[in-house]
Amino acid sequence: MEKESRTIVFASHNAHKTEEMRRICGERFRIVSLADLGCDTDIPENGLTLEENAEAKARWVYERYGMECFADDTGLEVDALGGAPGVHTARFAGPECDARANVDLLLERLRGVSDRRARFRTVIAHMDTSGVLRLFHGTAEGSIAEARRGVAGFGYDPVFVPEGSVLSFAEMGADEKNAISHRGRATAGLITFLQSTLSPLT
Repeated sequence: MEKESRTIVFASHNAHKTEEMRRICGERFRIVSLADLGCDTDIPENGLTLEENAEAKARWVYERYGMECFADDTGLEVDALGGAPGVHTARFAGPECDARANVDLLLERLRGVSDRRARFRTVIAHMDTSGVLRLFHGTAEGSIAEARRGVAGFGYDPVFVPEGSVLSFAEMGADEKNAISHRGRATAGLITFLQSTLSPLT
């Protein structure tokens, strides 16, 4: 008899991130997105930190659906830009701009800059069916390339080169990226916790 997967809501409308999370979490957990729930509401992200935004999104889902859920918020921190875009990573070039515009602006701001050190930070906020909140963190140190490289991934992946690699995230296979990425590391912490809560029969 096959083991039934445990359903957990991922508080995101981003199809790329959802697929990445499903790949990382594996078959023991059935990850459903907001779209799977028929929810098209744009959850407000008005926090001053990644932690505040992740928690706000998780609480929003829990209060409306009462289901186990988790939300993430990720920031790209560039040393030469004083840690920007940080909490504004997804809207760096403006609220209506897309990933291409964000990357274009980043490359423009770093034109001629030699110090290209940067890091991705992810915070995951998880809420269980009792409404208990837990936070998980992941960081990937690296640098910003001078031009886009690779076609895989999404967001800033074509210009982020992780420490110890000559490839950008967009030049890596999904499993290779997930093993060292900020989101992969934060999700690993979440999975370790979730597995500790599984009963022997699940």
